[in-house]
Amino acid sequence: MAAIAFAGACSERTASSIAAVQGRAAAATASAEQGMKVTIIINDRQLIATLDDSAASRGFAALLPLDLTLSDYHRTEKIADLPARLSTTGAPDGIDPAVGDIAYYVPWGNLAIFYRDFGYSKGLVRLGRVEGDLGVLDTSGTVSARIERFKE
Repeated sequence: MAAIAFAGACSERTASSIAAVQGRAAAATASAEQGMKVTIIINDRQLIATLDDSAASRGFAALLPLDLTLSDYHRTEKIADLPARLSTTGAPDGIDPAVGDIAYYVPWGNLAIFYRDFGYSKGLVRLGRVEGDLGVLDTSGTVSARIERFKE
């Protein structure tokens, strides 16, 4: 009888564990479908961005938090080297970035945040989009930035 009771208890625990794992997986899927939010902190200003649901965006999110020096590139975007290459599985060959787009430039392996409009560029993979005023980026030279998961 004790063995039967023990087996029943194990089954209940196993079912409970499986339900907990399924709940966490469902929450993670819902979060990915809504887009993960990140905070970009520059000069005590916070910009909120929403990452796309893609292999490259998930790889970028796995690198967070990041402290980066963003350099100006052609008065159009701020760029920084990333500590690791991102997967571009399923990504198009390029994009036409809009103001506010966060992208990964595959040939150089760097992050780009566009504060001015730019044309189609092969090798760019969109990671997400910054919401709000990007004026803090519209400066010549470099700016220090911290990018981390959004905390409510």
